[in-house]
Amino acid sequence: MSWYVYILKCNDETLYTGITTDLDRRVKEHNSDNQLGAKYTKARRPVTLSYSEPYDNRSQASQREYQIKKYSRAKKLRLVDNK
Repeated sequence: MSWYVYILKCNDETLYTGITTDLDRRVKEHNSDNQLGAKYTKARRPVTLSYSEPYDNRSQASQREYQIKKYSRAKKLRLVDNK
């Protein structure tokens, strides 16, 4: 099973970073009214997938997610723009 680190662009132009095994499902969860989306994105819908990176396991994906979450907004935008 592959894991993905992803960055969503929210309706208010903010960025949200997360991990998942299924990008399509996860984006739908963030955009739906069910309880599976993040609290952060609930008030910032719709969200769109802006960036993703595949990883072989959850540990690698989590480490990269942590790294990206520490990035400045400018650095995250450069990452998204260079995809």
